[in-house]
Amino acid sequence: MARLKEIYVKTVVPALKKARGYTNVMQVPRMTKIVVNMGINSTVEKDMYKHLMQDMATITGQWPIACKSRKSIANFKLREGMTVGVMVTLRGNRMFEFFDRLVNTVLPRLRDFRGVSATGFDGRGNYTMGLHEQTNFPEINPDDVKKVQGMHITIVTTAETDDESREFLKLMGMPFVASGAK
Repeated sequence: MARLKEIYVKTVVPALKKARGYTNVMQVPRMTKIVVNMGINSTVEKDMYKHLMQDMATITGQWPIACKSRKSIANFKLREGMTVGVMVTLRGNRMFEFFDRLVNTVLPRLRDFRGVSATGFDGRGNYTMGLHEQTNFPEINPDDVKKVQGMHITIVTTAETDDESREFLKLMGMPFVASGAK
């Protein structure tokens, strides 16, 4: 069992049941999946997306799928069928292990890090954040990186409100910015 999953079962569930007054364990919010998305500029070198796919696979432990463009847009130098991004959907133990590495290793390594923004919620309990570089992950060797690329990370939860989700993610170890600080 993943370390963070064990913490969820032994610590987070009882704490949320007590704080929120849940009577059933199925009412307690949980993570259902984490989606990691990396957009690729269409003007980069022809086979650059293969290197970015390899980086994404190294970071997540799962091979990503290539997202293709649906239609051509001349102003963006985009043709139908070109690769415009790569995406990975993590579930189960891989999801917990990725979240654990994100919270305990990657975020503290960011320069001038004071916490993640508490405004990345979508109104339904899901949280999205962005990273500027894939080199923040310890699995990536900065010397081997061909192109520095950012990524979006979406944490999908079963929480019904943003407050519920914020409390859940805080108990899971997400370091939110202290209220009032910028």
